[in-house]
Amino acid sequence: MKFILLIYHGTSPLPGTDRWNALSQDEQKQIYKDYAELSKTAGLEPGYPLGLPNTAKTVQLRDGKTVVKDGSYLPEGLGGYSIFEAENMEAAIALASRIPAARLGGAIEVRAVEKYW
Repeated sequence: MKFILLIYHGTSPLPGTDRWNALSQDEQKQIYKDYAELSKTAGLEPGYPLGLPNTAKTVQLRDGKTVVKDGSYLPEGLGGYSIFEAENMEAAIALASRIPAARLGGAIEVRAVEKYW
């Protein structure tokens, strides 16, 4: 069964921000190391790197007209995603709990991949 793991930044410290710069170099290196270790997980397909939420454009149609807003649709912004092949939801949740954003002020949304068409 495949699951998609949606990684939300929340208040996670992001490189180049004051919160990131407030971390020690050891803490920064550990975060990078934790993400690198996750990428070695069998059955995990990391998604493409995403730009920061403040560089996003949100597109909606209102009364038949395209409306474009600067920034992410959700205030916390989507930080990334991965696809994980696992036996069940519990295994996907266990992996999601290892993603640094989950402990640093963000959240991981886990959804089963479904086919509707």
